[in-house]
Amino acid sequence: MSDLICVAFKDKETADKALDELREMQREYLIDLEDACVAVRELDGKVRLKQAVNLVSLGSAKSGLSGMLWGSLVGLLFLNPLAGMALGGVIGAGTGALAGSVTDYGIPDDYIRKIAQTIEPGTSALFVLVRRVNPDKVLPELSKYQGTVLRTSLTTEQENRLKEALNCATAQATA
Repeated sequence: MSDLICVAFKDKETADKALDELREMQREYLIDLEDACVAVRELDGKVRLKQAVNLVSLGSAKSGLSGMLWGSLVGLLFLNPLAGMALGGVIGAGTGALAGSVTDYGIPDDYIRKIAQTIEPGTSALFVLVRRVNPDKVLPELSKYQGTVLRTSLTTEQENRLKEALNCATAQATA
């Protein structure tokens, strides 16, 4: 089962940096991320989401390639495989992009927007869905980002360890 962790940061860039660090730790097999999203609340109060997996471009690319293949095959029937490939690619890419735009993977976007409305304008928040983590290695690396835990699905003990790691960095920065 995956755990949801939402952490707010004091500026717009820190959530991106923390996510980059988590991706690096994922390459080292210290954490297994199922989904991640950075929410930035602009100064005018609008919330902008940066999804870790861009489903629109992913759907467009996959469907475009399959559309080109099927278009070529249908084009062979009409003795014009190049036109079929081009038309199939365009139709496939369009339908893939449309399907990707209506698909929601991992953490629901509505939930992210609702929580992101609670952070201050000009700040950001990181939402991660974690399958597996090595807390002894990950928490010390994340402590330098000085975040505030907004919500988690962790146990009370795990949540307290996370808060302690983030507060430790805040105490060191103010000392």
